[in-house]
Amino acid sequence: MFGKPVKSGMVAIVGPPNAGKSTLMNCLLGQKISIVTPKPQTTRNRILGVVNDDDYQIVLLDTPGLHKSRVPLNQEMVRIAMDSLSEVDIVLFLVDISLPIPEKLKEEKEKELTAIMQQVRCPAIMVLNKVDLLGKEKLLPMIAAYSSLFPFKAVVPLSALNGDGTDRLLTEILNLLPMGPRYFPEDIPTDSTERFLVAEIIREKVFLQTGKEIPYSTAVTIESFKEDEVKHLVTIHATIVVERDSQKGIVIGKGGAKLKSIGTAARKDIERLIDNKVLLKLWVKVKKKWSEDERFLKELGF
Repeated sequence: MFGKPVKSGMVAIVGPPNAGKSTLMNCLLGQKISIVTPKPQTTRNRILGVVNDDDYQIVLLDTPGLHKSRVPLNQEMVRIAMDSLSEVDIVLFLVDISLPIPEKLKEEKEKELTAIMQQVRCPAIMVLNKVDLLGKEKLLPMIAAYSSLFPFKAVVPLSALNGDGTDRLLTEILNLLPMGPRYFPEDIPTDSTERFLVAEIIREKVFLQTGKEIPYSTAVTIESFKEDEVKHLVTIHATIVVERDSQKGIVIGKGGAKLKSIGTAARKDIERLIDNKVLLKLWVKVKKKWSEDERFLKELGF
């Protein structure tokens, strides 16, 4: 443990897919740790980020989206998210209030939320995200509706994308956190390894540059990560794993154009992350039904 006692604790960000959990975490951190795409179920692992200040340290856990699935990979993602509820000081339950919910689905959504929150044994804050996309006249009824579902300590409307409302959220979190030690040194924003973050960046670019089922059939493994201090160059060899030959062709693209585009976009972000020049070499490999292969899922960190 590090230094004098401050306000400190673990805060899990949970909620349905594509609600903006990763965007909120990056906003609170002031830097990008979790990858973000417009597609749901982008986050697969639990990502840890550390918000440091002179008077507090907030350890944020960005979790996979809560959803129903029979696919082993997706079931594992939901298990990771649910496990987070039992080991934290505060739960932030995040929803996208810009999406209209059909009347017939409202009761089902309420049951889902109630079932999840029944497993929470710590203070919880309801976070209503994407208020910038909702008219003010609709906001108060939404706050009232969500407030009635669970004894939340606070209901905070905000926009994780532009940061509006995050100051109030921070205040509500600090009101609930106990005094305690710093769990991480003040200069560490995450416990994720550079290899993990690099693989996530590459996977993000696949999500952004391919469509339909391709992103969800893709995994990334880092084969080698070598730093040449003389040349100030980091050489990274990575493999994009897909489930079918047809998917391999799509990721590579005509004349290798798609793979080159993915590599260029990823390299720029990786260079910003590690503050060094990068030579990134990508390969694409077919591993049939990898998302159902427990041994391979363990290799990916599940």
